[in-house]
Amino acid sequence: MDLSRPAKRHRRSKDGETEPSSLSPVVIFAHGAGAPSSSDWMLRWKNMLKEALQAVDVVTFDYPYMSGKKRAPPKAEKLVEFHSNIVKETATKYPGHPVVLAGKSMGSRVGCMVASLEDNNVSAVVCLGYPLKLPILQGINGAVRDETLLQLTIPTMFVQGSKDGLCPLEKLEATRKKMKAPNDLHVIDGGDHSFKIGKKHLQASNSSQDVAEEAAVQAIAAFISRSLEG
Repeated sequence: MDLSRPAKRHRRSKDGETEPSSLSPVVIFAHGAGAPSSSDWMLRWKNMLKEALQAVDVVTFDYPYMSGKKRAPPKAEKLVEFHSNIVKETATKYPGHPVVLAGKSMGSRVGCMVASLEDNNVSAVVCLGYPLKLPILQGINGAVRDETLLQLTIPTMFVQGSKDGLCPLEKLEATRKKMKAPNDLHVIDGGDHSFKIGKKHLQASNSSQDVAEEAAVQAIAAFISRSLEG
């Protein structure tokens, strides 16, 4: 079976037999704290996710604070209602399609909060550079904030750069072991918080940025496929 293809869902036929449904997932993709949905990074990953997951659509949006005069984002909790409304609108537009929430950094954290709400029927979450630690300027010694992840019960996929200061891999591994939700991790070796790999590291590994990111998106597709099958 090709795990890079989205799984077929199943439904009950009139005679009680289980038969496959070929509905593709719809992805709702949230941006990070500093750049909008129109950024080059977001557009590139939107296209990669749509192709790898064979999604019916990848919906992007901007949180309200991004409009007008640029200012710092509010606390993640204050973005949940807006994000949740996007999820409900999208689910209404694509009835029957599995809903997958994806997000970059802050957007992934808010997505996890939204996925934990009882009135949102979300099938899986994809976290691209989850900000597990507070920046040192905002928290004492960059405190770990794992409470949102520990509340999750739906399949959760992490993609993290090995050099991401906001998510040390040993801290994430400890958190993953405590999570109730089925979860998996793909590490981009040498990648920073936005998965950027330094030139020297790429040369030493005889690889490229595109190859590293393609491996990551294929790992996401395989995880989503397994999750939707279950």
